[in-house]
Parts: sequence; C-alpha cells; structure tokens
Amino acid sequence: MLLVRIRTLNATQIASWELPPEPTAVHTARHLTARQLSDWGLEPLVPTTELVVSELVTNAIRHGAGPIRLRLIHHQVLTCEVFDSGGSYPRPRHACTVAEHGRGLMMVAQLSSRWGFRSATGGKLVWVDQDLSSTASHAHAPVPH
Repeated sequence: MLLVRIRTLNATQIASWELPPEPTAVHTARHLTARQLSDWGLEPLVPTTELVVSELVTNAIRHGAGPIRLRLIHHQVLTCEVFDSGGSYPRPRHACTVAEHGRGLMMVAQLSSRWGFRSATGGKLVWVDQDLSSTASHAHAPVPH
C-alpha cells in the first residue's frame, strides 16, 4: 500500500505574472521578483533569483514564442517557473571564453539546487529550485565566468 500526503499551497505562497515576449520584460521580471521575495522575507535570495529569472525570461524571449508566464512558489524551496509556447527545449552548453551562448543555463545550474523542464499544454515550462535553508550562501555565490 502506498500512502501519499498531498499538501496544498495557499495563495500567498504563489506569485504569477504574464510578460510580453520582448526584451523589456526581463527588467520587469527582475523587479517583480525582487519585490515578491522581499514580501516573503527572502531578501538574501534576491540577487541570485534575479539572475536566474533574467536568464529564463531571456531564453523564453529568444527561443520561445507567445506570452511568457513567470511564477514563483515559496514552499520547502523557492521554485521559479517560466512558461512559453515555443517548442525548443533548453540545453546547457559549455561556452568557449569568447562566446555568450550557452553560458546562462550553466550559471542557472550552479546557482540552483535542481532545475529542469517539461512539456506543458501549449508549450514548455522551465523550472529552477533554490534552497531556502542556505539563503546567505546562495546570495553571495560567485557568478561563473
């Protein structure tokens, strides 16, 4: 017998925004993220989460289609999700020292405890989990070059 205990989240633990697929959306996403994390008392995670959100939203603009949906979930971890209706899935790559392409997802992987993607109705969803227990160490994590 398998027993599963399902815990529901209340509305104050989830924040969601729809963003246009244009470059100005990255700044908006960073601002909304910083404000929400401050509301949740997670200020030490702001710098790291802004970097993660910037990369995910930028990838959705460059490689996705349609409106972009950003969602933050505050539970046992902080989860950032970005949905777009594009069909191409992210691939982390080691970029050479002069190339910009491919570095972002490697950075996201280093700044998170887990990340991944899945198909969703009408597109794809890229998600990133950050530990809440080590907010101080994540907030000062070096950005890889």
